[in-house]
Amino acid sequence: MQTRTEPQQHNPLMQITPRPAEIFVRGEGAWLWDAAQQRYLDWLQGWAVNALGHCPPVITEALQTQSALLLTPSPALHNLPSMQLAERLCALSGFHQAFFGCTGAEANEGAIKLARKWGRLMRDGAHEIITFENAFHGRNLATMAASGKPGWDALFPPHMPGFIKAQFNNLASVKEAIGKRTVAIMLEPVQGEAGVRPATREFIQGLRALCDRHGLLLIFDEVQTGCGRLGSLFGFEHYGVRPDILTLGKGLGGGVPISALLAQEHCCVFEHGEQGGTYAGNPLMCAVSLAVLNMLAQPAFLAHVRDMSALLREGLESLALQFDLGEVRGEGLLMALELGQDSAADVVNTCRQMGLLVNAARPHCLRFMPRLNSTAEEIRQGLGILQDALKHVGAELQMQSVA
Repeated sequence: MQTRTEPQQHNPLMQITPRPAEIFVRGEGAWLWDAAQQRYLDWLQGWAVNALGHCPPVITEALQTQSALLLTPSPALHNLPSMQLAERLCALSGFHQAFFGCTGAEANEGAIKLARKWGRLMRDGAHEIITFENAFHGRNLATMAASGKPGWDALFPPHMPGFIKAQFNNLASVKEAIGKRTVAIMLEPVQGEAGVRPATREFIQGLRALCDRHGLLLIFDEVQTGCGRLGSLFGFEHYGVRPDILTLGKGLGGGVPISALLAQEHCCVFEHGEQGGTYAGNPLMCAVSLAVLNMLAQPAFLAHVRDMSALLREGLESLALQFDLGEVRGEGLLMALELGQDSAADVVNTCRQMGLLVNAARPHCLRFMPRLNSTAEEIRQGLGILQDALKHVGAELQMQSVA
């Protein structure tokens, strides 16, 4: 007799990543709710996108106001929010000009194009960019080639040439990679996807000195580390240097899709027709970004980020000691905890079942990206759930090893 099987429900979304079964329908501040009305403390926040948490009033109000004025004219026309945002960003960062896109990958691709154009004009056609092992710069073909994520070298061949890989925090490897065709060095101040691995101050300052000595551009990808995430408005402020080109994204919009490419005057070399995009400088997104940026730039706000960072670090270090785990890494509210074994997926799943959303940056490493305006109570609550999850997973693994 044949057994009747229920037909599998068709999912119209392309399966680009494993996702849990829960469907999320509402967010407010630090919290997400699924369709079953289960509440979760969200320490993903869209992968460090929701700088102010879910649906903050400042974004709702900016969207409502601007949507009644102008949605999008044309990138061939000026609009007021994009001009205001560019002026504010340049004033805060010390850069000369800005270009706005929709994604971090788009901003990083713009930075690559700008560096290559500068190399053609200023360095006799030099076009190679030194990037780093384990780096992550985006998912289009150029930024994937620039990235050093393990396994990506086997995807979507043929690969775009022109990217030379060096070792992160190894200045000697960078010196060896510099040649006649080198035009720039590009890096994340903290390698987020690699497990929140910060560059040392000596390494960053050494890169700036190398670029100055050889006449190269220094490009900072701050798509994840910018906009207050490290406890300063821009990550480069931690290191006492200023890059020639800076990219921003994620927290820049606080939840809406916008990114920025900023450049110093000496490398603003785009000519008409060389860079653009249908939604470049979209007034709706720029109005939101300006409202978010004005909050992030307040000294008291950034001081609060640093206070919550200290609380989170202290809690994670206490858990590492309690459960005999590895190191705690990171700055601001971008932190990682080494587990000492490939149990991150189990901890992530257990945390979710207990009401906390976290990320496994690597099989052996957890990444934490709570909203920048987290409260002390939220940090303590998240640490409490994480403690329970680590205890549960540890007991399960112990039982498996005995069996």
